[in-house]
Amino acid sequence: MKQNDTIQVRPGDPGRLVVRFPFSFEAVEKIKTIRGRRWHPIEKHWTVPDTPEMPGRLRALFEGEAVEDKTQEPAPPSEPAPAPSGSILERIRDVVHSRHYSPRTADIYIAWVSRFIAYHGGRPPEELGKQEAEDFLSSLATNGHVSASTQNQALNALLFLYLQVLRKEIGYLDGMVRAKMPLHLPVVLTQDEVSQVLGVMNGAPRLMAMLLYGAGLRLMECCTLRVKDVDFAKCQLLIRGGKGGKDRYTMLPEALREPLQRHLGRVKQQHQEDLAIGLGRVALPNAMDRKYPNGGKEWGWQWVFPATSHYTDQVSGEKRRHHLHESVLQKAFKEARIKAGLAKPAGCHALRHSFATHLLEDGYDIRTIQELLGHKDVSTTMIYTHVLNKGGRGVRSPADKIRL
Repeated sequence: MKQNDTIQVRPGDPGRLVVRFPFSFEAVEKIKTIRGRRWHPIEKHWTVPDTPEMPGRLRALFEGEAVEDKTQEPAPPSEPAPAPSGSILERIRDVVHSRHYSPRTADIYIAWVSRFIAYHGGRPPEELGKQEAEDFLSSLATNGHVSASTQNQALNALLFLYLQVLRKEIGYLDGMVRAKMPLHLPVVLTQDEVSQVLGVMNGAPRLMAMLLYGAGLRLMECCTLRVKDVDFAKCQLLIRGGKGGKDRYTMLPEALREPLQRHLGRVKQQHQEDLAIGLGRVALPNAMDRKYPNGGKEWGWQWVFPATSHYTDQVSGEKRRHHLHESVLQKAFKEARIKAGLAKPAGCHALRHSFATHLLEDGYDIRTIQELLGHKDVSTTMIYTHVLNKGGRGVRSPADKIRL
């Protein structure tokens, strides 16, 4: 077994062990049997509780595979301690909020800045500059072997830190080692495969998956869809605040008209029951809560796919209903794909890829598909011509003309 194929176990944050292993569905299913495990998408590793029996359990779990146990070695530098009031991390969150970016953007930027500070021994970013930023970003590519998109995410976080938060010009980071940008073709399901997967799904996740495929929605665009943005008369959806903060229209499939109406009937009944007990409020975007104090209780602002329970807002202290969490659909789709016996490693986003590819197969022009998908540049949409292996002219292999 190669060095890269070993399962590595080492100390992490206090009370946690870091577990790294080459990706495989089997290995992921094994680690998921451990209670309290967590996946860290930025660091690309798992952590598990640091208990006396955990190293032995991991060796038993990965029996027959090389396990490199570093639990007795000193822990590597971890992220800085929680930031005191007025610290740089709180300032990042404040500036992100003032620009009406997504709360997830704030979380990601803070995570990268924390790693940047930890990489340089806890030195404040005010003392660091262009060279230190390039060293950190280069280490992600050379030592961390991160993808180009992950490195770009870290780059954006550091540029935001210096240009928007610290108001410090650090120049063009042209000295960093760039991660390679491979061309990956998207996973696309055939119409029969889509039918097989949707056929074993049920409830709200099935309806959401049908919208992803039938309207070309992104996962979070579907989760955050509001009642007022569904137009049954015109059979269209208004997608607000899509990628890049852009609004767009897309179609509402005729096949989903009646199922979605029945679903909204049940949602409306649930909303009326919430109102009867003094609840029924949802979060409104930006400053809409102040402009329309009772807007959060109106039917039009309710989520098309609401969560099954309420949460308490940390700022206002009132109980609200959130939209259905994206992981609910992701888990349901994965289970359906496995149940349908599909070998393709397709996730929910494959339904959006399939939507675009099947429209191209049906002869719709690339500009129309670009508008429906909400792509800024047509070159992004053009990748689906490569999926069809047609380029722009529909080349046919000469072997297809030979009778074998």
